[in-house]
Amino acid sequence: MIGRYINNSYRQLRQGLACHFPRLFPLIDAKKAVIKYFIAGVSATLVNLISLAFFHGFLKINLLLATSLAFVVSFVVSFSLQKFWTFRNYHYKKIPLQLILYIINAFIGLSINVFLMNLLVNKWGSWYLLAQFIVSFIIGVYNFFAYNFVIFKKS
Repeated sequence: MIGRYINNSYRQLRQGLACHFPRLFPLIDAKKAVIKYFIAGVSATLVNLISLAFFHGFLKINLLLATSLAFVVSFVVSFSLQKFWTFRNYHYKKIPLQLILYIINAFIGLSINVFLMNLLVNKWGSWYLLAQFIVSFIIGVYNFFAYNFVIFKKS
């Protein structure tokens, strides 16, 4: 269901860009992996923020544990979207290795996430949802390069 919504949204975005920016569209189309990555990342970030609000705001779970649980939920969404939709990597035989690399990268991201959340919220007094949004953006830039050039690289 989410995949269908994202595909429809992506198609509408492409059609709108082609209609409104006909000269610029070929350049945009050439960089569609970045656009798809952004859409998938925003989707995973929304799942992360909603999960964090649920775990910490509603269930009153400790912030650092809630951050970790939200990360796990968004991990599943992110891997699926990045592998199959963004980077169009349909090699099922490569899934075990890609999953291992993705998990290693995820633990690196989780470590950065928990460290920065602790710094921003507990040390600097930032609002936890705003802090998570900022941290997600930073990790997102790092992950694009890891996914594109290491995990889902073209053979």
